[in-house]
Amino acid sequence: MSNELKTPFEKGNLNQTTTWAECIAWYEDLARRFPNVLRFEKVGVSDAGVPIHAGVVSSDGVFDRETIKRSGRPVFFNNNGIHPGEPEGVDACMALVRDFCLQPERLAALGKTVFLFVPLYNVDGSLNRADTSRVNQDGPEQFGFRGNSRHLDLNRDFVKCDTLTAQVFNQLFTAWDPDVMVDTHTSNGADYSYTMTLIHTQPDKLGGALGEFLRGEMLPALYADMEQRGWPTCPYVNPVKDSPDHGIADFLETARFSTGYAALHHTIGFMPETHMLKPFKDRYASMRALVESALAFTVRHAERIQGLRRAAREEGRKRAEWPVRWKMDEANPDSFRFKGYEAKYKKSVLGEYTRLWYDRSSPWEREIAWYNRFPVDVSVSAPRAYVVPQQWREAIERLQWNGVRMERVEADRMEEVGYYHIVSVASRPNAYEGHMFHEEVVLEKRRGQVLLRAGDYIVPLDQDKARYAVETLEPLAHDSFFRWGFFNSVLEKKEAYSDYVFEDHAEELLRAEPALAEKFAAWKAANPALLANQEAVLDFIFANCERYREPEWRRYPVFMIEK
Repeated sequence: MSNELKTPFEKGNLNQTTTWAECIAWYEDLARRFPNVLRFEKVGVSDAGVPIHAGVVSSDGVFDRETIKRSGRPVFFNNNGIHPGEPEGVDACMALVRDFCLQPERLAALGKTVFLFVPLYNVDGSLNRADTSRVNQDGPEQFGFRGNSRHLDLNRDFVKCDTLTAQVFNQLFTAWDPDVMVDTHTSNGADYSYTMTLIHTQPDKLGGALGEFLRGEMLPALYADMEQRGWPTCPYVNPVKDSPDHGIADFLETARFSTGYAALHHTIGFMPETHMLKPFKDRYASMRALVESALAFTVRHAERIQGLRRAAREEGRKRAEWPVRWKMDEANPDSFRFKGYEAKYKKSVLGEYTRLWYDRSSPWEREIAWYNRFPVDVSVSAPRAYVVPQQWREAIERLQWNGVRMERVEADRMEEVGYYHIVSVASRPNAYEGHMFHEEVVLEKRRGQVLLRAGDYIVPLDQDKARYAVETLEPLAHDSFFRWGFFNSVLEKKEAYSDYVFEDHAEELLRAEPALAEKFAAWKAANPALLANQEAVLDFIFANCERYREPEWRRYPVFMIEK
């Protein structure tokens, strides 16, 4: 191999990762040299104005996306560098693409499968290079930063799409509709013998036959293959207590994360997490092995995977109920034979407390509890369609970026709809990724007449993208648009009162509205301590009276057209 085709990792001391400029220039040169194998191009720009690129490897020189999708060819997607301080996937992908160009037998093994890749996703963070942000990590010598130019973590941005980068990703992913995705990472956490650990789309959340295929066939095959490749792999080490000794749990990757987002499109997703304490060269080698293993399985079973994805979409068109939240089954764990180090405790030299440490001189191997079942916790009845009024542009844009089919209302009309009244909301006490995320939401289902205006959007659920629509528009879903604060203005009552005037008027309202008087009596019985608080008393009457009701206040503004 000529020296110019070696990657920066290979040219260095196996403890170097490429810079963004080196990476892009290297791929552009490779694409010029091998135009029948690789197409590499800009697909968008980041918030800092830095180009974002994607590449396509095809065994027969066909790169046109429409042609590839029209012919039903499988697509395998490798995303790298979402956290540029975890860069082994960036370097491993470079070498793998280069080997597709140089090794005809490797390229031919792709068959009809197309290898789609983003070489370095968080381009902003990759330019913020240092060796200090990954506190516990063993190499490389210099690396990028987790946050992007807006100090946001892109692996929390797939639904809310605050960043231009995530908007580019949503549209790229939707356009190519990959069958399997591998998004490369490095883990923090406990100490153990494994270099490679694996987060996967949680099978119960993926659901149906596709989820069972992942659990029963694909995951066992990947674990066995990684063992043969010399990189024994275990599930992501997510201890249920302070160390793996007490058991580990699957990571319920909701739609804010890459694999959870992929599940909204019925795509099988993997998030390999190499162990931070292992040398960079080992993390690099195990990452390449994992990507190759997942790719080889996809090539062999592509027809089956595609068929299961089609079946999942067809089932979604007819669902009477949709699950929107899942919860770990704590009573019925599975088991996994784990290779760990003895967890011990000793007095800290820094303060008056006991600290955890792992004794590498005391390795162990035994069965541990593996909490890998997540049954449905909350489900909702499926309407025939949702209505998203045109003024909620942020929600509409994201539906469009993800290929959701929508129809415009042609003329103003009154419609009997279902809707949610928002009883209460409890948010995180601190900002989370630029939002006051709503952790707890209590709803009341109601029906009523609303005016649909010409230009509003109807979102039918008889479509392939039904799952994306449901899990973003249903407020109780883990990562719904509502939880991320897209509709916060409806939580604010717009009019107020002057207490000295309203005090007398409130008595009139209680006489005129028997339902209000009944509610007020119940409230007084339940809240005797508040009766001395004029503001609390008058606020209750003002909020619950019919005379001054604001229809839009606390009415969730996405409506449901029932069956």
